[in-house]
Amino acid sequence: MVAGEHQKHPGGGFNPPEPTTKGGPDYGRFIDAVRRLQDHARAVDAPDEVITEAADTLEKLSALLSPYDADEWASPSGRRMDLPLRGNILTMPIGAHKTEDGRMAGWARFARFHLGRNGAVHGGSLGMLFDTVLGLTTSVLTGSPRQRTAYLKIDYRHIVPIEKELQFDAGIDKVDGRKIFVSGKLTDGDTLLAEAEALFVKLKPGQP
Repeated sequence: MVAGEHQKHPGGGFNPPEPTTKGGPDYGRFIDAVRRLQDHARAVDAPDEVITEAADTLEKLSALLSPYDADEWASPSGRRMDLPLRGNILTMPIGAHKTEDGRMAGWARFARFHLGRNGAVHGGSLGMLFDTVLGLTTSVLTGSPRQRTAYLKIDYRHIVPIEKELQFDAGIDKVDGRKIFVSGKLTDGDTLLAEAEALFVKLKPGQP
């Protein structure tokens, strides 16, 4: 894809991702390794010389990769349909499916990287999760491939633990023209951890 070609698409700056096999068979392993590194960076209490060696290694790794930096339309991140979350490293791992009653349900697991304090997930990471889950719900249940978040409101009901598989449930509350109202909740068994409501707006043709 040449620079600027994405601007010709009907979705403007928010086109559905074009599937790719770029990155090869080890791209998923690459993404998992970066996530583990993020966890270690948040968790380690290593000797100074170990941190120095790690920093040297990371600088070498960045130098290895930097010649291949590409824009979002060329990078395989977010376009590997064979990988969880299309190989997007930004969001936490989740699994989701459409239920028989027309809702979305699934699991999410926050890692050490998402720690706020005292074993609890950082509140901003919950925002990322709900924006991802409710956006996915909007897209799957309405069939609309192009919409953006207009607002997202979260009620924090209970401490959300890291490193534990949690459950979510979400659905469409109302559709009013281009406006899609959606809500969902995150639970740990019978414990309600957080709930959210959001408004997504369908984009007009060519709208960024």
